[in-house]
Amino acid sequence: GARTYWDGLTGEAKAAFRFLHVSTDEVYGSLPPDGFFTEESRYDPRSPYSASKAASDHLARAWHETYGLPVLVTNCSNNYGPRHFPEKLIPLMILNALEGKALPVYGDGLNERDWIHVEDHARGLVAVLEKGRVGETYLLGGRSVRNNLAVVKALCAAFDRLRPEQAPHDRLITYVTDRPGHDRRYAIDPGKAEAEVGWHPTKDFERA
Repeated sequence: GARTYWDGLTGEAKAAFRFLHVSTDEVYGSLPPDGFFTEESRYDPRSPYSASKAASDHLARAWHETYGLPVLVTNCSNNYGPRHFPEKLIPLMILNALEGKALPVYGDGLNERDWIHVEDHARGLVAVLEKGRVGETYLLGGRSVRNNLAVVKALCAAFDRLRPEQAPHDRLITYVTDRPGHDRRYAIDPGKAEAEVGWHPTKDFERA
């Protein structure tokens, strides 16, 4: 479909066309403590979801290499912000805390994720579309690595301020069996995107 559409374009429209493939840092597997993913990191998906995303990354690049389709690939870290799907960590904790329900934390809660505000991510996608080099990959991360337990405790502290009559909210934290294939650490070095397309994350995790 995209290749057929691109083949049908001419002149400036064809020169300006870009196929942006938006992917995830999960394709790189799990990092050791203090490690960071870069565009040179080896693919090492550990779950069916991340394996399917890795396959789609390779397919997008293959269309570029084989047919010349002007592909750009981005891999981003965990998004947060408005209209977040309610099953995800942050909105789930908020909704449960509002109702006084248990706040389920997988395993020991020390799995680390690099959080990026959805508005920063959207700005990054636009920057890559406008300024990225065709055929290249750009990693977009918020430089906000937190373990899951720290995120939940920060939300509990916010609820303690907003609803002191129900404090302490961290009494609701409940540890549950870790999920299969739960990678220990994701963290992104977004230096290439910052240098090449002039994008930088702007949202502070604690204030956003």
